[in-house]
Amino acid sequence: MNPQSRPLRYPLVRSPRSALLDEEEFARRCGLHPELVRRFWALGLIPAARHVDGSLWFSPAQVPAVSRLQRLRASLPLNYAALGLVCDLLDRITDLETALRVRGRTEPVRRRTTTQQPTVDRPERSQRWT
Repeated sequence: MNPQSRPLRYPLVRSPRSALLDEEEFARRCGLHPELVRRFWALGLIPAARHVDGSLWFSPAQVPAVSRLQRLRASLPLNYAALGLVCDLLDRITDLETALRVRGRTEPVRRRTTTQQPTVDRPERSQRWT
């Protein structure tokens, strides 16, 4: 058989089904129980796509987000519902810091003009500790 007789086929795009992880596989990759993954989804901490049969499908990109939730849960004495607020605040801080860095590159920082405040006459402090 001539190697040139068969055309080679390479898939260029993955099917969307293979790009998502089912609930059990996602829980296994995160090192969690599937019930805890369902709880994270119910609290709105991680997004998921719902299949026609009702099963949940997760993006592999959410695995680091779950790791972040676990680290925050271990280091802060908060419940899982409060972790959503903490993650939102941390994301907002990151966005603001990024915007500030970008703004700092594009716009010169103006120095504040300070008005001369009247000086208050204070007695001189002694150089010796009392």
